[in-house]
Amino acid sequence: MVAVDGTGQYRSIQEAIEHAVSGDTIQVKAGEYQEDVIIHSKDRLRLIGEGMDRVKILGRDRFGVFHIGKWPYGVTDIEISGVTINERGGLAMGLYNGRGVVLHDVRINGLLFGQQVLDVRIERCVIGGSETTGVQFADSQAVLVNNLIHDNDHGVTIAGKSDIRLERNIIVRNLFEGVVVTDSAKAVLISNTIVKNGGGVALLGSSRSQVTGNIIGLNKTGFVLGPSSQATISYNALYNSEHDYLRAGSPNRPAPELKADSDMAVDPRFVDPDRDDFRLRPDTPLTRLGGFPYLGALAPAN
Repeated sequence: MVAVDGTGQYRSIQEAIEHAVSGDTIQVKAGEYQEDVIIHSKDRLRLIGEGMDRVKILGRDRFGVFHIGKWPYGVTDIEISGVTINERGGLAMGLYNGRGVVLHDVRINGLLFGQQVLDVRIERCVIGGSETTGVQFADSQAVLVNNLIHDNDHGVTIAGKSDIRLERNIIVRNLFEGVVVTDSAKAVLISNTIVKNGGGVALLGSSRSQVTGNIIGLNKTGFVLGPSSQATISYNALYNSEHDYLRAGSPNRPAPELKADSDMAVDPRFVDPDRDDFRLRPDTPLTRLGGFPYLGALAPAN
């Protein structure tokens, strides 16, 4: 048990990590922890806070407040939950050279960056406030499910040889694109709500993507497709202010011919988009389409 007030076995999260052995669970009591945290050369370790609104890791000296893995040392089977991690120098959390990292019910204020990590799962997290990208992966494999990714420059950037799946995430109010897939990365985007961004989804470089069952609306633009990218696009609802489909270039060019037959240009009929309530109204046209009970991340309101 870690407690900043001295009522636990340790006052410092880092001290508890250094004394932990394989299979240990570190419980973190409510409080503000003014420290940098790094986990490396560990396996089968759980760090469980009392709640993202009650446990705040603020950092101290290092660029990036929370690091999991580092070269040449790795990590295996690490689980983090129930904490808030603030950024320092723009980076909140870095994942490097590891396998089997699970983040759930974590708030990340700043950039979450992953490089050369495999079997990552990020679920029910709130990630936002980065002046670059909310979530960025390079040469990594990850699944992101049921997260809120908000108020960054870009929402999610997938680069290098990454293989990333995005499912039922809300990606909102990012200055530029909600999702960028580039280089030779592979991405699957299924049942996400990508709204109120500068752009929806950019598929660039020689990337390969499957994009289906998403709502891409209330952005300036919907899709931007690069000439060398490959994309399978189906059963998406697009509702954007300028263009739904663009070919990447200098400048980008409108390309309505890119529309898939099953895509729809239609108002999703959100409950209250002005207040970021992106549930679908009962009269939405986006139910029972393409094998999906509904499109987007959130079920219709009753």
